[in-house]
Amino acid sequence: MQHADFADLDAFTAVAQARGFRAAAALRNVSASSLSEAVRRLETRLGVRLLNRTTRSVTPTEAGQKLLERLTPALSDVALALDEVNAFRDSPTGTLRLNVPLVTAKVVFPRLIPKFLAQHPGVAVEIIAEDSFIDVLAAGFDAGVRYDERLEKDMIAVPLSGPQRFMLVGAPAYFAAHGRPRHPRDVLDHASIRHRFPSGASYAWEFEKDGQTLRLDPPARLTSTSLDLELAACEAGVGLLATFEDFVAPAIAAGRLEAVLEDWLPPFTGPYLYYPSRRHMPAPLRAFVDFVKAERMGP
Repeated sequence: MQHADFADLDAFTAVAQARGFRAAAALRNVSASSLSEAVRRLETRLGVRLLNRTTRSVTPTEAGQKLLERLTPALSDVALALDEVNAFRDSPTGTLRLNVPLVTAKVVFPRLIPKFLAQHPGVAVEIIAEDSFIDVLAAGFDAGVRYDERLEKDMIAVPLSGPQRFMLVGAPAYFAAHGRPRHPRDVLDHASIRHRFPSGASYAWEFEKDGQTLRLDPPARLTSTSLDLELAACEAGVGLLATFEDFVAPAIAAGRLEAVLEDWLPPFTGPYLYYPSRRHMPAPLRAFVDFVKAERMGP
């Protein structure tokens, strides 16, 4: 048996962990065909099939799973050893891969990422914005962003921003035609615009005041997975929208939307950057963690 190339072993690991050639190619910024060829080359040299391929999924065979279990820590050690060289550079190099909720990508990262990239010209950043709450480490990301109720155990969490809050808003024309809710229960008599997550779930609208908490499910006139569509529909007078204050602040300032029931919507803890508790972090992630902490302590 010929010895397998390191690159082919790395390609197999990427595909097996991502459960797909396209997903692995997107994470590695290479072509799916190059990964496919590398895996075929590795299987030929080893004389055994490592992956079961169908039109819908790619999963390791029994032999592939055994190889993956041995390769994962070994390749991780190699990557960490190479990354330690970054400590001798004036500025770290490499790629930082992050998985973040859509709203974080819209209202938090636009002010952070350009500044971070300007400070670290040797670092490239890949950000996947989605609301599916995947296992970010198993999917090949260095870190993720979640709110405290979604944080996984045994992770280090660093606040990305100060407190945030939800706002309940509507267009002036909508309020002129339908009136304003004076109490949270009044929203049950109004048309609403609801957000749906990829899982199919829609979050209830939660109101809190003087120790009283109300969770309501108003009737949806429009349900969407698109924050931009929801905002546009609200401005057009379709119904009420409950969403992040930062997302609707420009429309409120411009007079296109108006907020109601503000005294029932207190602030809550903002998002966290989270990553595994380990002694050595990749240099790009370490640089981003230090940057986020400095930004939080700054003026």
